[in-house]
Amino acid sequence: MGYFKGKQFKKDIILVAVGYYCRFSLSYRDISEILKERGVSVHPTTIMRWVHEYGHLIYHIWKQKNKTAHQTWYVDETYIKVKGEWCYLYRAIDGEGHTLVVLQSLKKNRMVAK
Repeated sequence: MGYFKGKQFKKDIILVAVGYYCRFSLSYRDISEILKERGVSVHPTTIMRWVHEYGHLIYHIWKQKNKTAHQTWYVDETYIKVKGEWCYLYRAIDGEGHTLVVLQSLKKNRMVAK
């Protein structure tokens, strides 16, 4: 991603600051103080600019990760060996192929996957 190219601060710091603002509804000054406690000195105005610039990007990433499952879903069952012991691995996927849940079980039990 070229979104963070040429920025003074690393991508991780920017994402943490914007994430704090979006997730916890903290003020820019509070976020600045939290980062300062962790050894990063950022002015609250800089954090405000980051939120305006990257807020939509964070929202789209969040929206992709938190999609609702479709009405149709499938369960894939595989028999695998883990640390010398055979077990069943269940994977539930929706109609588009996105993984909903992964479960490991020693006994064959399709109801556990549901």
